[in-house]
Amino acid sequence: MEDVWSVAAGVFQVWMFVVLFLIMLPAMFGLSLGVTGVYIQILVKILEWATVRIQRGQQEQPSVPIPLPNGIIERAEGSMEEELEQLRSSRSLAGGEFALSDVFYFYKNGLESIVDDQVTQRFSSEELASWNLLTRTNQNFRYISLRLTVIWGLGVFIRYGVLFPLRLMLAIIGLTWLVLGTTLVGCLSESSVKNWLSELVHLTCYRICARGLSATITYHNKENRPQKGGICVANHTTPIDVVILANDGCYAMVGQVHGGLLGVIQRSMLRSCPHVWFERSEMRDRHAVTSRLRAHVAAKTKLPILIFPEGTCINNTSVMMFKKGSFEIGGTIYPVTIKYDPRFGDAFWNSSKFNMVSYLLRMMTSWAIVVNVWYLPPMTIQEGEDAAQFANRVKSAIAHQGGLLDLAWDGGLKRGKVKDSFKEEQQKMYSSIIVGHNRLGSEQGCGDVPEEQ
Repeated sequence: MEDVWSVAAGVFQVWMFVVLFLIMLPAMFGLSLGVTGVYIQILVKILEWATVRIQRGQQEQPSVPIPLPNGIIERAEGSMEEELEQLRSSRSLAGGEFALSDVFYFYKNGLESIVDDQVTQRFSSEELASWNLLTRTNQNFRYISLRLTVIWGLGVFIRYGVLFPLRLMLAIIGLTWLVLGTTLVGCLSESSVKNWLSELVHLTCYRICARGLSATITYHNKENRPQKGGICVANHTTPIDVVILANDGCYAMVGQVHGGLLGVIQRSMLRSCPHVWFERSEMRDRHAVTSRLRAHVAAKTKLPILIFPEGTCINNTSVMMFKKGSFEIGGTIYPVTIKYDPRFGDAFWNSSKFNMVSYLLRMMTSWAIVVNVWYLPPMTIQEGEDAAQFANRVKSAIAHQGGLLDLAWDGGLKRGKVKDSFKEEQQKMYSSIIVGHNRLGSEQGCGDVPEEQ
């Protein structure tokens, strides 16, 4: 019995040494020993081998299903006017008046939306071209080979038996240090020392939490990092976005006041740093929210505000409509693009399917979190540009940098119905085409009338 306890004590000592000196200590100083990089390289080799083996198995076993592509409809790239002109020309119909064949354009778009609309698929997990040895990402898994099955079983043991306890311990340590550290710093009087300590505590805690997810983050164009007195806007895939960005700089968070454990964390953070938390009643008052954010931005010594203008999580394939309220505040906008690598784990949080605890469990039992972050050049509103146009310009820049689809749809459609204004916009667009053709035809007709002799 004593031998068992001595072995257990030895394992515990080794475990704590790894956690404290090989993970936490380097993380606190923003250093890396390269272990995660080697781990990712090994994963890439294993996944490449698994992909080749699966493809061979599909050839040898016709019963093995082949994954479907992401899109099952090839949509036309042209505008409404271009497609209508093409439809009319195929039937030798002249523009300038209503044609019954125009109905087929709307009929086709309606069927495409029913079968494969561009909104609903943004709220489901991104499809992978090949299996990444996570059961949850392969609904149609079939036995292919003994070696592949053994590798999968070994992966389950490593993810749940080794990585998950380690990650859970690091997450608990990071959150505990965040609450205690910010509470202690909050007891100090306002000074530059307090601000420095607050930023140090936040950076340390977020870096420890990132190591708890085996996060490998690559930051690009660091010269464009958000500055104090500015507003940082980014596309939104997961609540972990905050941890990813806060690893490279401190931000003032914006959000609703919560209860429970999250409320304890919010209150402790507010003691040391001027985060902007709103009560539920205040969130409905747009003027009050805008006023508080403007006051924060006006103080050029305060940390940049971090905002996700989509208002909901999107599945890392596209960027949806930005709420214009974030762009009515004024000040400099610092766009940021966040792009996750889905091969190592699905970072998207489907809040209608998983609660926060279930989602974090999935993240801590994934292979790793591999993400690229691009800091884009700062942007300001241009002369003659309103907030909605400015928001669309920033959104397009973020989508282009990350290779994401730029969609005009509101992420609020995740739980709501299409607004009447969207329907009216299509009607106005079609009527303007008809009226425009008629006006052009009448002007040409007047020009063709010969002058009286």
